[in-house]
Amino acid sequence: MTESVDVVLIGGGIMSATLGTLLHELQPDWKIVAFERLSDVAQESSNPWNNAGTGHAALCELNYMPQNGDGPLDPAKAISINEQFQQSRQFWSSLVEKGVLDAPSSFINATPHMTFVRGEKDVAYLKDRYEVLKEQPLFEGIEFSEDSRVINQWAPLLMQKRRKGEPFAATRVPAGTDVDFGALTKQLFDHLSDSGVDVRTNHEVRSLKKQKDGSWTLKYRNSLGRTPGRINAKFVFVGAGGWALKLLQRSGIPEIKGYGVFPIGGQFLKTTNPAVVSQHKAKVYSQASVGAPPMSVPHLDTRVVDGEASLLFGPFATFSPKFLKNGSMLDLVTQVRTHNLWPMLRVAFANPDLITYLLGELVKTHRKKVDSLRVFMPTAKDEDWTLIQAGQRAQVMKKDPKKGGILQFGTEVVSAADGSIAGLLGASPGASTAVPIMLQLLKSCFPEQYEGWEPTLRELIPTYGHTLNDDPAAAEKSMAATADVLALSK
Repeated sequence: MTESVDVVLIGGGIMSATLGTLLHELQPDWKIVAFERLSDVAQESSNPWNNAGTGHAALCELNYMPQNGDGPLDPAKAISINEQFQQSRQFWSSLVEKGVLDAPSSFINATPHMTFVRGEKDVAYLKDRYEVLKEQPLFEGIEFSEDSRVINQWAPLLMQKRRKGEPFAATRVPAGTDVDFGALTKQLFDHLSDSGVDVRTNHEVRSLKKQKDGSWTLKYRNSLGRTPGRINAKFVFVGAGGWALKLLQRSGIPEIKGYGVFPIGGQFLKTTNPAVVSQHKAKVYSQASVGAPPMSVPHLDTRVVDGEASLLFGPFATFSPKFLKNGSMLDLVTQVRTHNLWPMLRVAFANPDLITYLLGELVKTHRKKVDSLRVFMPTAKDEDWTLIQAGQRAQVMKKDPKKGGILQFGTEVVSAADGSIAGLLGASPGASTAVPIMLQLLKSCFPEQYEGWEPTLRELIPTYGHTLNDDPAAAEKSMAATADVLALSK
């Protein structure tokens, strides 16, 4: 027999956890089943050691506000990312107050966000960026300095034994955060499981077929015993990281045509040496290397995982044809279709700098990687730092009318015209903006129910439907309220 449910979630990451939680709050009578092919949830990109845990709010990430020629800096993208993160903060705050999430310190901690640059050109750019952002309500409290004494107070490891006469500057926002998305994901799934949602680990979805009534029949396999099964769902969400592309291709929806993904792995240098960790409490970002993708922007980060603080530096790009850390070596090849081959080839031809960058990263020794760290932290010692393997990021490649194909850095929801199935492709700033991404998905896939859901959404996200940056008083009130609940800096 084929069991029937309202919703199937494929993938045990932050996206499925967020969507499942929203749907459970909005429609507690719906039957929801979640499938995860590994033995536990949050083992891929949502795992704390597979990402940098930055609450992406554009406070320190320069790629959200690039310098384009001699024109004025445009803060629109940075403001948009910050607006989205505020929605995530509000949602998490509501769940803490409802008892859905544990103590805030178990998944989020106050950690200043900084940007540090060297050289006259980048110093001038950072100052211009500061002058623009300090006028924006969502960036209130941002500080700028070229004074080594001030920067030393903010982050001593940046200044110790730094060469004299070198131009440098930094910005700092005390209200930044470090987020353990693994802990957050597990807590959300634990609550869903306790509330009647069927969370099935060690279950891999193998195929999806649309039925005449618009529903979907999924075939799956229990990896423990290889037992097959079938399930029918009115709505399917594919939140399976890089494998989302493969499953959407198997679904046969025309909307996935022209899409491909390019996998980029990463490594971080990590230290738990108390003498080093105690001197740095911040996430410090800088400029990306020439040809490097935005996800490879170097940063020296405070991490708090399971209550233990450590420092990470990186990422250093790696290459594997796998779409997931626990994927297949054939992933890159088996994604190829007649409809996406040309866009993928065009991306390869148009991004020689990326290929050169990846090759350069692959030949770096441990010492060379610590040398890169010493640009940030001149006193870094090789023996204090070990290399850890981070997650795989599947960057979106898709058709483009002018260029034939483009490589896109960011997330994109691909959904069927009838809204019966949707999946998420891409990476950063995904996890930090999971809530607004899923809100948009709900709006597009459930148009008939959405208007009736809005009162509940406003309870969960008080400023839902409003642009905070256009209302300084509302922005201040919202950030203060979530800071109180989540025990963060105001």
